[in-house]
Amino acid sequence: MDIKTASSLQRLRLVSAPEAVSFLLLLVCSVLKRTTEFNAVPVMGAIHGVLFILYVLFWLDAWNRTKWNVKTAALYFVLSVLPLGGFFAERKLKREAEDAVIASRAGREGTVNA
Repeated sequence: MDIKTASSLQRLRLVSAPEAVSFLLLLVCSVLKRTTEFNAVPVMGAIHGVLFILYVLFWLDAWNRTKWNVKTAALYFVLSVLPLGGFFAERKLKREAEDAVIASRAGREGTVNA
C-alpha cells in the first residue's frame, strides 16, 4: 500500500467517528426541539452536513485508491447513514490500515512473521 492510499484510509477513519457523534447529537437535538423550547437543530444540522459531505468525499477517495469491491464500498457507505455506523467504520478501517501496514512491511522484508 502506498502512502496516498494509507492517508486516504486514515482521513476516512478520522472523520467517521465525529460524523457518527454529530449524527447522534442531531437526533438528540431533534427530540429536544419537539419536546422543549431548545432548538439546536439548525446548528447541529449544519455541522453534521459538513461532516457527512467530508465522509462521502473521503469515502470516494478511499474507494478509488484501495480498489474496494462494490460490497466493501457499499458497507462503508451504509455505515455512514446508520446512527452508530461511523464507530463501526472507524474500527474496521483501523484494522484494515493495520493489516495493510503489516503486509507492506512483510513485502519489503520478503517474509511474513506470523
